[in-house]
Amino acid sequence: MASMGHNNLNAKLVLLGDMGAGKSSLVLRFVKGQFLEFQESTIGAAFFSQTLAVNEATVKFEIWDTAGQERYHSLAPMYYRGAAAAIIVYDITSTDSFARAKKWVQELQKQGNPNMVVALAGNKADLEDKRQVTAEDPVTWQLPFDALEEARVYAEGNGLFFMETSAKTAANVNDIFYEIGKDRIGALSCVEGNDGFSIFHEDDLAGSAKRLPRAQPAQNPAGMILVDRPAEGSRASSCCA
Repeated sequence: MASMGHNNLNAKLVLLGDMGAGKSSLVLRFVKGQFLEFQESTIGAAFFSQTLAVNEATVKFEIWDTAGQERYHSLAPMYYRGAAAAIIVYDITSTDSFARAKKWVQELQKQGNPNMVVALAGNKADLEDKRQVTAEDPVTWQLPFDALEEARVYAEGNGLFFMETSAKTAANVNDIFYEIGKDRIGALSCVEGNDGFSIFHEDDLAGSAKRLPRAQPAQNPAGMILVDRPAEGSRASSCCA
């Protein structure tokens, strides 16, 4: 296999989660560096793309932001089928949102691409004072313990990446996509023919990447550069196979 310094990776990624969890805000922050206080609900699904350089490779995410309303649930398999990655988003101020995220995890475990990398994002981390995700200590089942630890333990037990994010402040938004991109690049070094992503060659594309400071949180993971390319955004409900 050729060196990763000349490889560009296309990766299909789907965002799943309850309505109001902040999926659209998360992807809008990542792709355009923007945050809207009042985000219109997604109808069906919206498509975006963003390219970033991870160390010496380039990853282009083809992102499907799915609607969170229950009436659109039956459309979800069209978008996560064959995806290389998924981010399941929940709202840290809503226990119902976290419970719904767990159901998405179960669905992907049963029906998703077995090679898919799945991340769990606890969004709205800027609203710590309104946090509602609580749990009982797993040892005594009586003593409460930190809600962040609850989510982390759940993620570790199900083989998920986990981060708390804030689309409003941009905290950990780029980071979660970077970790997914890094994982997919690592998979290429040991697995042939991974579902949901492909590689192609283009000399020094990563080296020509431009920084997008508007989309950066306070600190970026080492080796990550967002590539300044026009982002696409549209609302559609068509199949994305």
